[in-house]
Amino acid sequence: MTRIAVDAMGGDRGPAEIVAGALEARSDGIEIVLFGDPGIDARGLELKPASDVIGMHEKPAEAVRAKPDSSLVAAVRAVAEGTADAVVSAGNTGAALAAGLLELRRIPGVMRPAIAVPIPAQRGPSVLLDVGANADARAEHLLQFATMGSVFAEEMLEVTNPEVRLLSIGEEPEKGNQLTLDAHALLEASSLRFEGNVEGRALLEGETDVIVCDGFTGNVALKTLEGTIRSLLIALRSEIEATTRGKLGGFLIRPAARGLRARLDPETTGGGYLLGLRGIVVIAHGSSSRVAIGNAIRLAARGIEHDVVGRLREALPERVVESARSMNPSGPTRG
Repeated sequence: MTRIAVDAMGGDRGPAEIVAGALEARSDGIEIVLFGDPGIDARGLELKPASDVIGMHEKPAEAVRAKPDSSLVAAVRAVAEGTADAVVSAGNTGAALAAGLLELRRIPGVMRPAIAVPIPAQRGPSVLLDVGANADARAEHLLQFATMGSVFAEEMLEVTNPEVRLLSIGEEPEKGNQLTLDAHALLEASSLRFEGNVEGRALLEGETDVIVCDGFTGNVALKTLEGTIRSLLIALRSEIEATTRGKLGGFLIRPAARGLRARLDPETTGGGYLLGLRGIVVIAHGSSSRVAIGNAIRLAARGIEHDVVGRLREALPERVVESARSMNPSGPTRG
């Protein structure tokens, strides 16, 4: 039985939507414990009362310190104390990161955690990171994001020797800002299977297994993809329903259209993993529906099943040393 702590107060749609998603995800293998206001309707799920809520617009670090009994911090603490196996929150992303660093702490050798999101690419899923944990990053951080992404691809996507590419404005190695140029040099010197740059237009084509970038770029890229997919699906439905001929054609392609929607809809994934912590934290969108929340909970459960934290803990020490050597090949290594 996998026990998932759910921040019932996170998200834009209110606790009722979070509870509904948790109910959908509950199964023989997944047990849910909610953290939130004692007055919410838990609909039969276990509810741990939390006296505070961290708002979306609060400063993350300050809010986590000022509100140790908030639903988000209490849910993360449950993982740290071993009363839950993973945590899911659609609340303040920065606060989830701050709470994770405070309560769970980083895996030894990790400089900065990163949010990793599986992308439903045409040739098979790939992983994009960082998508929001680090708006500002250095080249050595991107190198470590790539290392964590490679381990994630090996364990969760079952890819042998995953290919890594750097998100940039052109495939040529000289294209990009200074961060991209510096990161390209480090990745090229590393032991990872680095195959150069990739442009944003190729993200859904599945040209590579791991796409690495800073959190600002990754967040913009991810939300652009999600918004474009959503708009296209809505436009397709509108066109089908506009005419009798369109409705007939829509009826004929309905099975294929449903399969495409299920694969591309961002709510199918549900959220992203905050990699690099000593516990599994899944961050869902603030606008998540009950469907997305349910899928985020299942995503967390799969992380437990595949022992993502344990695999990262085992794989990172050796790779951190290799990464350090690529950053400073003639001098002492840095962890």
